[in-house]
Amino acid sequence: MRTLGDIDWQTWLPTERATLVFAIRDGEILLIEKRRGLGAGKVNGPGGRLEPGETPLAAARREFEEEVRAHPLGLVEQGTLRFQFVDGYALHVHVFRASGVEGEPAATAEALPFWCPLSAIPYDSMWEDDRHWLPRLLAGERFDGRFLFAGDQMLDFALTPDGPPDPA
Repeated sequence: MRTLGDIDWQTWLPTERATLVFAIRDGEILLIEKRRGLGAGKVNGPGGRLEPGETPLAAARREFEEEVRAHPLGLVEQGTLRFQFVDGYALHVHVFRASGVEGEPAATAEALPFWCPLSAIPYDSMWEDDRHWLPRLLAGERFDGRFLFAGDQMLDFALTPDGPPDPA
């Protein structure tokens, strides 16, 4: 079995960069059922790939708006996730927390949004790694995670209480 130790994280480069956004209000979190692309059929937060020259914050806002037709409020980057898949795909994700949403989230070709009580997050329908770092986001903590996957199966992970630098 492969482990994180098999990867040289000092020279690791992602194939793609992406964002995730988790909006929280009144004891609920906005989640989506992903309809297509990586993770189709799984529950996650709105997000997607950065476009050339786009900042993570701009991508988080754009992807949120494209996927659920609403505007995230008070976006704060709380963590980074680095995923290495055994097939060679590598993904670096900037994770944001939003303090609310302007507008009513609506279904799109990409996502079916729904509000979920914080006490009932459907971890069994999400990527395996989410149960390790999402509680940190909900607690307002920063985090940095590295994960090794074979398809949908998590083989190894490391999570530290670090995160992106504070904004200047």
